[in-house]
Amino acid sequence: MQPSKKTSFLRNNIHSDEENSAPATCTKLPSSLSQALIHYSTSKITPQQTFSEISVSAKVLLKKSPCNFLVFGLGYDSLMWASLNHGGRTVFLEEDKSWIEQIQKKFPSLESYHVKYDSKITEAENLMKIGNEEKCKVVSDPRYTKCDLALKGLPVDIYETEWDLIMVDAPTGYHKEAPGRMKAIYTAGLFARNREDGETNIFVHDINRSVEDKFSMAFLCDGYMTEEEGRIRHFTIPSHRTSLNDKPFCPAS
Repeated sequence: MQPSKKTSFLRNNIHSDEENSAPATCTKLPSSLSQALIHYSTSKITPQQTFSEISVSAKVLLKKSPCNFLVFGLGYDSLMWASLNHGGRTVFLEEDKSWIEQIQKKFPSLESYHVKYDSKITEAENLMKIGNEEKCKVVSDPRYTKCDLALKGLPVDIYETEWDLIMVDAPTGYHKEAPGRMKAIYTAGLFARNREDGETNIFVHDINRSVEDKFSMAFLCDGYMTEEEGRIRHFTIPSHRTSLNDKPFCPAS
């Protein structure tokens, strides 16, 4: 016996309802993202950067990730940066060893290294003069340059990795005896120029201060500046390796 038109209609509708009500594929949220959501939802401590400042680097990171992201400084925003670069490698360089130990206990998944700085804010003027010498305009591995502005005591792997994004938000630079960010800014620029090819996005925070303002413009270059928002400045620096003989350290602004 053939099914009636009414029976066929019901069967077709039931089948259609089953297709429509079929559960969507469930994708598990990565534990690092879950941890970040919970942390920032429950913490009363906010990152040092404002929302608009964070947005400048976040929009670039969201396009580039997963990528290699180097951050000078380990702070309240570190878990956020690592989470936004999910699947990539995010490394933090920190001057305060005890602070690293505190953060590692709370967030053991963050990759961080202790860095000793041998400079002081009071030396900034002299370091600017050194940075303008011809030996500091030569593009090379920071470990082997003759320029005294380059950081030479970093872990070997830091020099051998091509960084897609670099954030300079450390070391301390708000008092005279602080190490200042002179060498961090110069070294970040050297990392970018010395990569095999492509470009590096560099962000410098606290540009309202003299050192961050002057050193970023001098060694990351006005001609490479892409954006400025509040206290953060964004530079996009191309590789100089493929055109060492015809590309100046800074382009014409």
